Amino acid sequence: MPAILSGGIQSAVYLLVIRLIVALIALPIHECAHGYAAYRMGDYTAERQGRLTLNPLAHFDPIGTIAIILFGFGWARPVPINPLNFENPKKGMMISSLAGPMSNIGLAFVSMVLYKISYIPVYLGVTGAFIATVQTFLLYMISINITLGVFNLIPIPPLDGSRIATYFLPQRIYFKIMQYENIIFIVLLVALWFGVLDGPISFVSGAVTSLLDYITRPIDWITAFII
Repeated sequence: MPAILSGGIQSAVYLLVIRLIVALIALPIHECAHGYAAYRMGDYTAERQGRLTLNPLAHFDPIGTIAIILFGFGWARPVPINPLNFENPKKGMMISSLAGPMSNIGLAFVSMVLYKISYIPVYLGVTGAFIATVQTFLLYMISINITLGVFNLIPIPPLDGSRIATYFLPQRIYFKIMQYENIIFIVLLVALWFGVLDGPISFVSGAVTSLLDYITRPIDWITAFII
């Protein structure tokens, strides 16, 4: 059973709503980043299909959204990209694929900055349900976006990491793997449900979180100075 469902019903609903809001922010930005990177390199496929938008409905994938709400990592409906429109197809696919996970790491960084700033009123004695809710939301923005970025960098189809791997793998090997993409996807879903990937993803996500905490350490010093 997902950990989020192990508490009381009221607490579970509260956290599920926050995770849903985070998903409706993180997933569209992730997919839009893919499309925009491709657009900048000459592929207008996503733009012509109306996918260069932050409207969650344009990117909605029911299974992927449920996964990110329950498990903290998932996916949206992939943005269409035509590598033939790139001057260098392999490089274009690598950059456009990398843009999605990196957008999530960027969101996590901004959320961590805001989270640390949010403690200034707390240190000044201003507390309440609103500040607590904002901090909970920002914590989930940090954790889910980092996990989403790390998860999508796994080099197996249909995740972004498999497209990034094409830049380093011979084409014959890549196309051989892609023949079994549907089977690999089913195995991935089973692995998600039974928590097989929880350990590795948590380890890497923890390392990224520590890195972002270190990078934003000056905010802690400034906050301490103000207080």
